[in-house]
Amino acid sequence: MIAGVALLAICTLIGQLLGEGLGALLGVKANVGGVGIAMILLIAARMWLKSRGRYVEGVSRGIGFWGALYIPIVVAMAAQQDVVAAVEGGPVVLIAGVGALLVCFSAVALISRLSGTPETMDEIEAREAREAEIAGAAASPAPFPTTPR
Repeated sequence: MIAGVALLAICTLIGQLLGEGLGALLGVKANVGGVGIAMILLIAARMWLKSRGRYVEGVSRGIGFWGALYIPIVVAMAAQQDVVAAVEGGPVVLIAGVGALLVCFSAVALISRLSGTPETMDEIEAREAREAEIAGAAASPAPFPTTPR
């Protein structure tokens, strides 16, 4: 588990350094994409470890535990910064944000209408149970009736 935490910490530090460097290159006084870079590095490191056969349960549990805590906190912090920047940026930024939100809502509504009638989880489970029952009945032949002679 310690190895997973260490891997997450290393990816986070490298991502933060690269994000700060990218921000400096762009002339922005902020970390630009540091969290995203860290997550990409973590995914790449996991894939590399899996290909080498070194992605053991302890590494997986360490990454999973801290990842479950880390990602929601960072997303909440980034969302708060985005709202503050939008309010300070003036009405154009707010109009662009509301416009993007309306486009997303419209896209979800359009996709929902085009996809047909959705199944509930209860309906899916009932259908799968019927299919399993039919498959089980087809797999086991019916016994021959015995008639006395």
